[in-house]
Amino acid sequence: MIVWSVANQKGGVGKTTSTVTLAGLLSQKGHRVLLIDTDPHASLTTYLGFDSDNLDKSLFDLFQLKDFNQPQISPLILQTQIDNIDLMPAHMSLATLDRVMGNRSGMGLILKRALLALREHYDYVLIDCPPILGVMMVNALAASDRILIPVQTEFLAMKGLERMVRTLAIMQKSRQRPFKITIVPTMYDKRTRASLQTLTQLKKDYPTQVWSSAVPVDTKFRDASLKHMPASHFASGSRGVFAYKQLLTYLERLMIDGD
Repeated sequence: MIVWSVANQKGGVGKTTSTVTLAGLLSQKGHRVLLIDTDPHASLTTYLGFDSDNLDKSLFDLFQLKDFNQPQISPLILQTQIDNIDLMPAHMSLATLDRVMGNRSGMGLILKRALLALREHYDYVLIDCPPILGVMMVNALAASDRILIPVQTEFLAMKGLERMVRTLAIMQKSRQRPFKITIVPTMYDKRTRASLQTLTQLKKDYPTQVWSSAVPVDTKFRDASLKHMPASHFASGSRGVFAYKQLLTYLERLMIDGD
């Protein structure tokens, strides 16, 4: 089972779009995919057509379990309308975890322990992270084989990336193996100087970590979200989906090379 977290401490950079689109492409290749929404705002949950306020169970309930086994975890997982894609949804109650349970021993490893119990049931797990460093992001990063950092190709997003990289450096000190990071330039518009300059700067500042291409601005992503479908299923021939196909090929090559 491969676990990727999609994270950035700046909002609006394409985290949920990246999570859903990559999941859609993986599902089309026959992989069993579990999506996990760790953001109390529940953007991923809403994207897939669920009302987080009216769900009986959510990711929050995982943090109430004492034992982590498949029979206890499965009731927290929803089957989506997309073949091969399941969802562990978010709820606004996740926002209380830092205050109520943040100091408990082992709180940062709960998601990792739960995924170990599900490792025979899914090929890939994609985790959509909140834009703040807290219990949920710590759990996501601790469980991950790779961290994807979407970065909008504009100046302010670069500042958000710097914060994210510093956060990972701090967390790195408590890990036995280094984080594998892939920076994904998003919302790229080749007609604007800001996009061109930002992409150039990303490649200069993070030459070994940034994906060499970029996800373009594409209205099909918005249209797909209105239909509660991955863009890969809604508009498979769009330029945005083509870019994510290239990204997935790149990530698969990294796995083969052991990078």
